[in-house]
Amino acid sequence: MDTPGITGRLVDLAEGESLLPDLNRAARGTVACIVPLLLALTGHLPVEAAYAVLAALSIATVDVRGGYALRFTLLLAMTAILATSAGLGGLVGASLVGAVLAMGLVAGCGGLWRHLSSDYGPSLAIASTLIYALGLNGHGGTLAGAHHLLSGLAGGLFGLLLQVMLWPFRPEHPLRRTVSESWLALANLLAALAPDEGTPAAARDAQVYAAETAFRDTCDRTAASLALAAGRRGPLVRRLTGLNQAAASLAAQAGALHAAVEILMQHPDFGRVAPSFLPVFTAFVNTARTVALAVVSRQPRHLRTLDLRARRLRNLLGVLRERVPARLGESGDTARLGEIIARMTAELAALEAALAATLEGLGDRQAFSLELFEMDTWRFQALAASVDLSLRPDPAIVRYTLRSAVLTMIGVAALMELHLRHGYWLPFTMMIVLQPDFGSTRQKAAQRLLGTLVGSVFATGLLLLQLPAMVIVAAAAATVFAYTYLLKRNYGAAVVFITLFIVLLTETGGKVEVEFMVERVGTTCAGGLLALLAAFIFWPTWERDRFPPILAAAFRANRAYVAILVGGVREGRPAGEELDHARRGAEVANSAVFSSLRRLSGDPKNRRDALERAAALANGNQRLTRALSGAGLRLETAPPVEDGTYLEEFSTRAAEALEALAVAAETGQPNRERLDALRQGLDRMRPHLSPAAGGVPGDRLSWLVGQLGRASTELAAMLIA
Repeated sequence: MDTPGITGRLVDLAEGESLLPDLNRAARGTVACIVPLLLALTGHLPVEAAYAVLAALSIATVDVRGGYALRFTLLLAMTAILATSAGLGGLVGASLVGAVLAMGLVAGCGGLWRHLSSDYGPSLAIASTLIYALGLNGHGGTLAGAHHLLSGLAGGLFGLLLQVMLWPFRPEHPLRRTVSESWLALANLLAALAPDEGTPAAARDAQVYAAETAFRDTCDRTAASLALAAGRRGPLVRRLTGLNQAAASLAAQAGALHAAVEILMQHPDFGRVAPSFLPVFTAFVNTARTVALAVVSRQPRHLRTLDLRARRLRNLLGVLRERVPARLGESGDTARLGEIIARMTAELAALEAALAATLEGLGDRQAFSLELFEMDTWRFQALAASVDLSLRPDPAIVRYTLRSAVLTMIGVAALMELHLRHGYWLPFTMMIVLQPDFGSTRQKAAQRLLGTLVGSVFATGLLLLQLPAMVIVAAAAATVFAYTYLLKRNYGAAVVFITLFIVLLTETGGKVEVEFMVERVGTTCAGGLLALLAAFIFWPTWERDRFPPILAAAFRANRAYVAILVGGVREGRPAGEELDHARRGAEVANSAVFSSLRRLSGDPKNRRDALERAAALANGNQRLTRALSGAGLRLETAPPVEDGTYLEEFSTRAAEALEALAVAAETGQPNRERLDALRQGLDRMRPHLSPAAGGVPGDRLSWLVGQLGRASTELAAMLIA
């Protein structure tokens, strides 16, 4: 039984927030900014406050996934880059040519950071551009460059100190945190899969897709982090790996349950059992979140909470298993639902044992994490394994790097020629708004400009109040806390608060006139509009040119998946590494298709060729993958097929259909007669791929054949689309 009343809800809310990085990030960012500000106001800061604050904020708010060695090394490298950027700005501040060329270097390095790491590169590129452009203010020269470099270095090291000083005491271990993120992503996926008749089907599909993609990416990153630690960190890594695999397995079971519910929804009496499904998914969500909390906190009391919630979930599943056939009648569909529920119940019992093993020997009041030292933390090979060292960058990143370098160089030339006192906002806004594709650039431009305008209105009111210094510091603390907390949740709202913070930061160094706000708004608008224009006319990357080969690759990934799966069905071969590799390949390819589709929807209307048809094919291919994955769940317990002629025929026809679709996507010239003939061939196979054709309704072979029949239907619909 969960903690009742308001107190229980507050405890649940606090525990839920503790699992997310937003609150910790906001606290670190606030301290990183306010301490240098207070030292500057009291005359105890030996370096320039603005550079120290920006560097400290940039380093303190980075959330690095992985071990302590990776965190420390990466943050130290980022500190060196920010300090160098600040020093370079001060060094060339007096030379127009030098400033423009150095801006090109900083922007080019920004593209390199993006190539090396899609997680940390973009934020580093933006922060280094801002601190470089800010360094252009002043007289320039060697002395100014040295002062700026030391200020940026001091601020970055302070931000690093804030990160490091919490590691021994914070109730987390980096590997535990990564596993907990997989379980949080599973909870979000389960919430998206829960039946909701009030949500339109298209919106539900979009929610499920986003949750599936996020879970798969998180689970894969967690597996990679654990693989780096394998072999040298003892049994804990093996146990955490088992928990991560348990999350993946339960996600597959939840997908099968969702598919079974969709089939049952077609039953005329489904309304009689519909209310029984939502409590199951709700209890499933709560159980997954409890696992995430227990893994990170290492508190046995959370294991006890899991026992209660898992018991409730098993009870609800038992009720569902009895109620559905009682009210809808015995059938192959209800029997398959019972099989899924039985498997989920068994996995829940195994999950509790696996989680208990990871908490073995830990007490409720353990305050200091000895795992910091016993886990062989200070090896630095993890850094090289976490970045992309390939010599063939994405062509879109290359074009983006050239585009951003040219654009920011123009911005620096303009601010220096026009002698804009706060013109550093021009190249900074350009770097923020400009993205590798036009759709993302347009979205960023709208969010940035709207947030700046709203923030400027509030900031103008603050200027008129003529607040005391300590009130300004307190207001700055509140705004930077809101900015860092909302940064990953609502970028548009975060921009409002960073605008207010910059005004307050500037006012601590002297009185800010209204002209500052006018110049800030003007340069921001100019930078955003120029970035949007550059994305449109300067070597643009239109998604309609990239989408066809991505879609074709997804079709071929499913073709390989079908061949391996059907071979396993015919031979009664257990699901193994080969099938798992094929499934993950299909899922990754589908994820790439939907990412491309999202970018395509952001392109101009005259560049969105057949968007609805592309979306229909993408959704159909994803549903095909789900149907195949549903069949794979029962592969390991099914007997070999004595007469597999019809399965071999299905595999051949499916391969031909998917290859025809891939060729049509690549060439843009579908052979309608060929596609119609393939569809008719699949239609003729339907009697052989019904659940009844597989054997006794409800047995494992019946389930497998029924799922292949569903896959055949999805494939036929794709041929029509």
